[in-house]
Amino acid sequence: MLTLIGGLAALLALAGAVLTVLAAQAVRRLAASPPATTPALPASILKPLHGAPPGLDRALAATLGQHHAAPFEVLCILRDPADPAGPVAEQALAAAAATPARLVRDGRVHGANAKVSQLMNLEGLAAHPVLVLADADMRVPPAWLSAVTAPLADPGIGLVTCLYQGEPAVPGLWARLAALGIDWQFLPNAAFGEALGKAEGCYGATIALRAETLARLGGFAAVKDLLADDHALGVAVRRLGLRVVLAPVLPCHLMEERSPGALWRHELRWQRTLRLLNLPGYVGLGVTFPLVWGALAAVLLPGGWPVLALAAAARLGLALMVDQTLGHGLSPARLMLLPLRDGLGFLIWAAGLARGSVEWRGQRFRMRADGSMVPVRQR
Repeated sequence: MLTLIGGLAALLALAGAVLTVLAAQAVRRLAASPPATTPALPASILKPLHGAPPGLDRALAATLGQHHAAPFEVLCILRDPADPAGPVAEQALAAAAATPARLVRDGRVHGANAKVSQLMNLEGLAAHPVLVLADADMRVPPAWLSAVTAPLADPGIGLVTCLYQGEPAVPGLWARLAALGIDWQFLPNAAFGEALGKAEGCYGATIALRAETLARLGGFAAVKDLLADDHALGVAVRRLGLRVVLAPVLPCHLMEERSPGALWRHELRWQRTLRLLNLPGYVGLGVTFPLVWGALAAVLLPGGWPVLALAAAARLGLALMVDQTLGHGLSPARLMLLPLRDGLGFLIWAAGLARGSVEWRGQRFRMRADGSMVPVRQR
């Protein structure tokens, strides 16, 4: 039995090594693709805020400082007037006075998804025909707005989204590991899936669509109770017969995890969301951890060490290629975290196989089969 398990682990490690090489190449091709920047379309950026995480000031400054040839505005919104994000946003807006922007305070709640409730409260305030949703913890490059709105000049395109890279917003091991999870796991896997045309993703880092398209979907109210509201918007747009396209621009997701528990809860929420959306696909993600399977094969199989060496070489090659593509350069200290990052990622993936609740914005939810969220009462 142990030999059988070891043989299966070896096969998974070899398959994962091949996929790792292909995923690394997909990241390089994505980053090398020039984004469309014309025509410039007037746009309203909708920015829901909750709390004042480290780096919020930098993220807001980057959004307000976009190099965009058409008029644009930035609409930030708070649910709680006492939210600490308020002073940070006010200072950022004052520093970018040349950019039309406003901070809205509106406490109305329309569904279980608090962020979508904020978007519903902004929906009627946008002045421009293109709406761009951007999470508060995304630091975007200067040409991001042009890159994610220009494709919408094509009437056959209904929604534009983009992948992202990780960036620690605080010092410490756990924020670094969280950022590496994005760079070395999420980004390559998603880029490879998009290259194959199988991912059908819609990523909350950025969602750009025409206001009239949103109206045809029933507005943000259509996804007010869903955890994976971004995915649901993509599905709904495709049902209209419109395309969802990926813009080749990579904003930075600012990671603020200060403890192993914070990292675990955050990534487990992501994993259980993926499991809910596509269980077979989620199970298949297990093959993307060749280093773990290679280590198991090396322990259980006589002469299994070459399998581990091949898996390690593939993962190291991916880390080097992704880091070079993202401009990190060669960092031995960063690369030494690869085994820990892969092992941790595997454990969280395994935990995600079991159904359970998720924690988001300080509230615990259980998930229905249709993806809707139900708050869990705290004792």
